[in-house]
Amino acid sequence: MADKILIGGTHFSLYGKRAKAFLEKKGYEVVENTFERPFTQEELKQVIPEISGALVGCEVYSREILDLASRLKVLVKFGVGLDNIDLEYAREKGVKVANARGQNADSVAELTLALVLGVYRNIRELEESIRGGGWSRAMGHTIHRKTIGLIGFGATAQYVARLFRAYEPEKIYAVDPYGDEKKALLLGVELTKFDTILEKCDIITIHVPAIPETVGMFGPEQFKKMKKSAILINIARGSIVNEKALYEALVSGEIAGAGLDVFEKEPTDKDNPLFSLEHVVVTPHSGAETYETYDAISMFGAKVITDVIEGRVPENWVNP
Repeated sequence: MADKILIGGTHFSLYGKRAKAFLEKKGYEVVENTFERPFTQEELKQVIPEISGALVGCEVYSREILDLASRLKVLVKFGVGLDNIDLEYAREKGVKVANARGQNADSVAELTLALVLGVYRNIRELEESIRGGGWSRAMGHTIHRKTIGLIGFGATAQYVARLFRAYEPEKIYAVDPYGDEKKALLLGVELTKFDTILEKCDIITIHVPAIPETVGMFGPEQFKKMKKSAILINIARGSIVNEKALYEALVSGEIAGAGLDVFEKEPTDKDNPLFSLEHVVVTPHSGAETYETYDAISMFGAKVITDVIEGRVPENWVNP
C-alpha cells in the first residue's frame, strides 16, 4: 500500500502542482484538505491513522491526534510557527517535525510593509469612502524618518529591515536574544532591549514564535510604554498580543493604530471589537499566501517528507 501524505492547507492541486506531481511520481498518495478551512480535530481523527507524512497548515496536532497516528513519521509546517504541534510528544512518538524556516520570509515581510502602509495611509477609510460614493482624502503619514522596532530578528525580520531601509528611516532597532550581530550591522539595525523599542519606536512589527516567553508579550503595561503616535503590526501569532488590551489602548489613544494578520482565535469572530476601529487594518493570516511562496513551501515540504520516509535526515528538523 502506498504511503499517504496529508495536506493540511487548501488548494494544493491548484497552487502546489509541482509538489503534488513530485510526490505522486515517487508513488505516494496525496490526501488533500477539501474543506476550504483548517481540519477540525474530529475531521483529522478520521484520516490520521492512515497517514505517513503531513504538510501541516493551521490544524492542531495534539497528543490525542498523535496517539491515533500509528503510521506517522513526519510533519512539516507550511510556514514557521509550530505552536499547533505538540513537539515534545511528537518526539516521544518518533515523529520528526520540520518547518519551512526561510521559505516565506519575502512574502511575510512584504505583507508586514503593506499593513504598515495600510495603517499609515488610512487605506481602509479611503477605500470605503470612494466605494460608497464619497471622496475622503484623509491625511496620513510617511515611513521616512520614522523609528522602526522589530520584535525578533530572524529571516523575516531581516527581510523587513531591508524593505524599511528603502524609506530612509531615522533608526531601525531589533530585540532578539539570539540576534545575529553581524547581520544587524550589515542591515544597519541596532540590537537593543524590549523596553527601548516600546519607548522609542513609531512603528513596531512582531516576528517571533508563540512560545511561553512571548505569549501575552503585548498587554496593558506594554501599550502604556509606547508612544501615542506608535502603530503595532502583528504578522506572527495572535497569542503574542492581548486583543482586549490592544482594543482598549487604541480606543483610549495610548497608541495610534494597528495592522493585524493574526488573532487570538482563528478564524476570528466577525464581531471582533477591533473590526469597528478605523485605524485598524486586518488580513486573515495570509502572510505566506502568495503563488511563489505556496509553490516554494510545497516543494520544500514534499522533499522533507520524502527524505524522512525514505530514511534521509531532513532539513529544518526542529525536534531531534
